[in-house]
Formats: sequence, C-alpha cells, structure tokens
Amino acid sequence: MAWILLIIGGLFEVGFTTSLRFVDDFRNLPWTGAFLVSVTLSMLLLERAAREIPMGTAYAVWGGIGAIGTVVVGMAFFDEPSTTIRLLLILAIVAAIAGLKLTA
Repeated sequence: MAWILLIIGGLFEVGFTTSLRFVDDFRNLPWTGAFLVSVTLSMLLLERAAREIPMGTAYAVWGGIGAIGTVVVGMAFFDEPSTTIRLLLILAIVAAIAGLKLTA
C-alpha cells in the first residue's frame, strides 16, 4: 500500500509543478488553489509512504515520478522538445526508480 501512496503522491507532484506554471504570482486563485491542494496531498502521501519505505528511497522515487511526469506534461502540452536524448534520459530515470523498488 505504501508504494501505491507514493506513486499517487508523485502524480500530485506533477499537479503542483504544472499548476505552478499558471499561478501568476499567486494572483490566479483557481490555479493557486490547485497548487496548494496538490502540494499538500503530495507531501502528505510522501510522508505516509515513508513510514514503510526508507526515506531516501521514497524521496528519490517520489521526485523521479514528479520529474518524469513534469517533463512529459511539458512535452505534451507546452511544446517542450521531445528529442531522443530527453526520452532516453527519462527512460534512465524510470530504470533507476525500478531499481530502487527492487532493492527496497
């Protein structure tokens, strides 16, 4: 169950990084609300998961999910480049996350 919470927390990290793009110095209230809800849920889920998963592993996986998700959102919705090297580097992060899961 801790791994599921950690994955969901990582997805909420994608939510808060994406929302952060639109908060406009925290004047855009709907996006600011989405940011605050996402960051709160993301941190709560990370904390819950870290009760059963070693903190270093939990943080690395959570951050990796957030990084991968944020890059994918950027490529899909914000015209960020999707070069071969970027895709290979994302694959490397996925491999590292899988390795941490296997050794935890």
